[in-house]
Amino acid sequence: MPAKILVVDDDPHMQQMVEGHLDAAGYTVKSALDGATGLKLTAQWEPELVLMDVMMPVMDGFTTTLRIREFSSIPIIIITAKGDESDVIRGLDAGADDYIIKPFSAQELLARVRAMLRRSEPQGLEDYHHKIFKHGDLSIDVDRARIVVRDKEINVTATEFRLLVAMAGSMGAVLTREELLASVWGPDYRNEKTILWVTLSRLRQKIETDPKNPVHIVTRQGVGYSMPSLSKDHEGEDS
Repeated sequence: MPAKILVVDDDPHMQQMVEGHLDAAGYTVKSALDGATGLKLTAQWEPELVLMDVMMPVMDGFTTTLRIREFSSIPIIIITAKGDESDVIRGLDAGADDYIIKPFSAQELLARVRAMLRRSEPQGLEDYHHKIFKHGDLSIDVDRARIVVRDKEINVTATEFRLLVAMAGSMGAVLTREELLASVWGPDYRNEKTILWVTLSRLRQKIETDPKNPVHIVTRQGVGYSMPSLSKDHEGEDS
């Protein structure tokens, strides 16, 4: 069954162009001309992916993304203008999983969409020998895509979950930025340092008691990131 994709953009020309590319690629597409309508359609239609423009009337893309994150972990790709790095950071910080910069080609759009849909699927996670990771007060259930911190289940996006599993799967080792980007986002993202930094920051806000002094995801200055080994904290169950 083709994936359902929602396009939220107040520019009718841009909306029609994106719709056309997605429709030609076999996706099922619906559109909204403002954030408020996009929010309503996300809740009612439950698409597999949202393409979210940043500047819109009624409700902008940042606010809409924040509102969606209140009830859904659906993948969101923000659409922003060339050179607006602050918009990229703000969008990712609001909860978006990826971004695409205008103007973009049909090939670039479809490549980002395919990569995002692929990352949101559970496939690939079965390769982990351990199905449950424990690290202090953090527990990661790979099979159920369930994260528990201090006995409380927390909501994470598909990208955040894959990033956390990648860290847990290499517990004790230091992963370079390039390794994490290639593993979680794909080989084409090796130089996308901003998307990694913002996603890690967002994840730390959810899992760390003190995000400024993290214990689950630690920065190794000049090298990368690590989930340090803790005695008796790494427990796994085979499938």
